[in-house]
Amino acid sequence: MNAFIGWLNRHVVPVAAKIGSIRWLVALRDAFIAIMPAMMAGAVSTVLNVLIRDIPTQFKWMGIVDSMQWLIGINAMVWTGTLAILGLLFAFTFGYQLAVQYQVEPVTGGIVVLGTFIMSLPQNFMLPLKGTLSKGAAKLITDAGGVVDGKNVSMWGFFNFGKFFGSYGFFTVMIMGALAMTLYIWLMKKNVTIRMPEAVPPAIAKAFTGIIPATAALYLAGVVNYLFSLNKTTVIEFIATIVQEPLLNMSQGFWAVLLMTLLVQIFWFFGLHGTNVLGPVLDSIWLTAQIANMNAFMKGEALPFVWTRNAFDLYAWIGGAGSTLLLLIAILMFSKRDDQRTVAKLSIAPGCFNVNEPVMFGLPIVLDPIYFIPFILAPVVMVSIAYGAHMLGWVSPVKNQIVWSMPPFVNSIIATMDWRAPILQAVNMVIGFLIYVPFVKAANKLDPELTVPEPPMKKAKTVADDRNGDRNLEGDAI
Repeated sequence: MNAFIGWLNRHVVPVAAKIGSIRWLVALRDAFIAIMPAMMAGAVSTVLNVLIRDIPTQFKWMGIVDSMQWLIGINAMVWTGTLAILGLLFAFTFGYQLAVQYQVEPVTGGIVVLGTFIMSLPQNFMLPLKGTLSKGAAKLITDAGGVVDGKNVSMWGFFNFGKFFGSYGFFTVMIMGALAMTLYIWLMKKNVTIRMPEAVPPAIAKAFTGIIPATAALYLAGVVNYLFSLNKTTVIEFIATIVQEPLLNMSQGFWAVLLMTLLVQIFWFFGLHGTNVLGPVLDSIWLTAQIANMNAFMKGEALPFVWTRNAFDLYAWIGGAGSTLLLLIAILMFSKRDDQRTVAKLSIAPGCFNVNEPVMFGLPIVLDPIYFIPFILAPVVMVSIAYGAHMLGWVSPVKNQIVWSMPPFVNSIIATMDWRAPILQAVNMVIGFLIYVPFVKAANKLDPELTVPEPPMKKAKTVADDRNGDRNLEGDAI
């Protein structure tokens, strides 16, 4: 065991630490965090419509539905300004956070990526014709600026709001936004800018500073999009087909889910924030799937994905990474060691809200060979059971966003709107608890002086950590 841990410490931990400090990945993580308020507002509108529209309709309580039409309409407006346009919001926050990481003008960076994203969208409305239009109908369309070519009716200047403005555009933002921002940041660092006199107000000076780099970056994006238009396609459709859809499909496989769970646990064991290190992957892929589910649910459509970002939190990381809430319960029930019982008593309340630093670094679990096996094994077994239940259709997939600090059972019922989800959570909690119990009993036989590990390796610190205090909205505990 010690040899294996030593190998991981030599070969895996340095790589993880480097990944966690890459500024582009930190910016990506922070960009997703920045759109969390909009996601939560959209989630509230979705839950409210379930309570006042979907459930009453299911039971034929149409009086409630009719009387609450005003609130249903407001919820629809909130959804339109949040979940439906997350791609737009993410475009701005990604550009902004990239600029923050490289210490250049951030608002202009957000505008550059937002403009780049808009360029990448199809701008033509096209409707295939099943028959022949009358001359009057054809004239009406052409007078409005449309084109009738015998097979289709098309018009420039229309964006497919429902398809492209949501999570469908995330990967386009990441790829095209990164391309444009590379040039913007490089020109800013080379001082290819317009410098204003010191007497000019700072807001105006900053805007002028970004004119040349932003213009060059937007023209670069324009050239790329123009080249794609020559082939009768768009960047967003190309990226969705070549990159996004294959990754999302791959993410629904068992081995992808298992590997992500395993890596988060390993990184955490060595004192690295696993969900922060792998946050760009978790959010880019599984959060994209979750938002697609949320939008489909709001529109009454079938959910496109089975496994999403919050599914990890609900079923594999109960009480934080490693499902340490279950370890705390096992310690309180079976441990005879005063040191561990004291830590458990202090950690149980935060653990109920998915904050597990007290137990991770206070027990500690980090670098403790006694708890290495259950800390890895419990989430792996739990995520396997939950994945199987989802694939068999025993539990509905996540269809709503939840706050990371929401306690067990409450989070699962809100995230899935399915009464079976808390039951699956309870089953996983029992299994995780039983996995931890033998190791808690084994720890009773060891001298505490001999089981205290060396001081844990300091977590990789990033530019964003200085600003966020080593905590993001996903929580240090997950």
